[in-house]
Amino acid sequence: MRGLWTTDRVRAAEERVMAVVPPGALMRRAAFGVATVAAGLLGGKRRVGLLVGAGNNGGDALWAGYYLRKRGVAVSAVLLTPDRVHAEGLAAFRRVGGRVVARLTDVDLVIDGIVGLSARGPLRPDAAEHVAHLDAPVLAVDLPSGIDPDTGAISGPAVRAHTTVTFGCLKPVHALADCGDVRLVDIGLDGELGGPDLVELEVPDIGLAWPVPGAEDDKYTQGVTGIAAGSATYPGAAVLATGASLLATSGMVRYAGAAAEDVRARWPEAICTGSITDAGRVQAWVVGPGLGTGLGAEAVLRTVLEAGVPVCVDADAITMLANNPDLWDARDPDAPLVLTPHDREFERLIGPVGTDRVAAARKAAEQFNAVVLLKGHTTVIAGPDNRVLVNRARTSWAATAGSGDILSGLLGSLLAAGLDPLLAAGCAAKVHVLAADLASHGAPIPATALLQSIPDAIRTIRPF
Repeated sequence: MRGLWTTDRVRAAEERVMAVVPPGALMRRAAFGVATVAAGLLGGKRRVGLLVGAGNNGGDALWAGYYLRKRGVAVSAVLLTPDRVHAEGLAAFRRVGGRVVARLTDVDLVIDGIVGLSARGPLRPDAAEHVAHLDAPVLAVDLPSGIDPDTGAISGPAVRAHTTVTFGCLKPVHALADCGDVRLVDIGLDGELGGPDLVELEVPDIGLAWPVPGAEDDKYTQGVTGIAAGSATYPGAAVLATGASLLATSGMVRYAGAAAEDVRARWPEAICTGSITDAGRVQAWVVGPGLGTGLGAEAVLRTVLEAGVPVCVDADAITMLANNPDLWDARDPDAPLVLTPHDREFERLIGPVGTDRVAAARKAAEQFNAVVLLKGHTTVIAGPDNRVLVNRARTSWAATAGSGDILSGLLGSLLAAGLDPLLAAGCAAKVHVLAADLASHGAPIPATALLQSIPDAIRTIRPF
């Protein structure tokens, strides 16, 4: 797993390290890392331009230019704030033949040293003008300038980076926004950081957590998942959620609802009934996809919430909870609850997401005493205990009708297998993304293609 630390935590760690190392040592260490990555990106080309802002971020860029000049690279720099430029870095840059210019032209790579972790808001007009005229790939120092380091929000002009080099640790922006290929340079912060603020699960973490049957297991011990989804109008939601649940583990799936015949026709392995009261015992429920929001659907939601088992609440079930707060009273307070809203469903529940998606998910998790999986290109998963996972998508091909039904089915099976709800949500989100990548091959896909790729995605995380 990869930890991410907020800027306040990073700055505090840097201050503690700087107190015991020679002045300027951390900056030169960081800049040497930038120069090394830049040299690799040049691939034999020889012209680099620097966009240099005020303070330490500009200093990193100038020192990186110094090291590149020492390798024989032609380096020119635009000083965006000449009166506040890093004096030592500029002197070193000029000493080895670095040129200060009014505009970058004919360069093979641009190093973005405009602003660093302390900055907030979009690029200022003069910086934005320089960035708008770039026609070379950009290597960002710490983060692409103009993107909020803690929220990943973009509120105006910002740098679009091909690669980002960051120092000491990853920051929230590296998971919450597009920073290109992120490279981490060790500058000796490890012992000063403490536990991370956010965690991004990686493939080995998912593989270790994913349920695998043992010699003593049977269909009951691996978890029985209940699916309360679909309707005469939307039978496909039931088919997709049930299929995902079946493919996620090798336990049992019980479907209850109006789409029983459609589900049975597609998935004969599922135990299907037309009524929630006839479904039998389950270890977790998925409720909501395609269910509708009428009185009958409300009765189904009440029954599921009262069942005393973990529940994944999605789609129409979220809308019903938002429209009728009395439904919350049916919830068994001792049973884990996972809410899986997209932004519009989140707004119905609690209000607009805003620019800080992590803070919004944390607020909802605390208010509802539930795990909240806030869908998006980067999915944010917050627990009521303040833990947060983030999961980045490498493409947007999963943004298609029915994709969310599949995610809910995956998540429900992991809850039934007994995984911690936060971990179950993180694992489901990661495999969902992997399945979309495998299915798409760089082209649009329907949800059924994503569904069919789930076994391949699971083989990816568990290759043995």
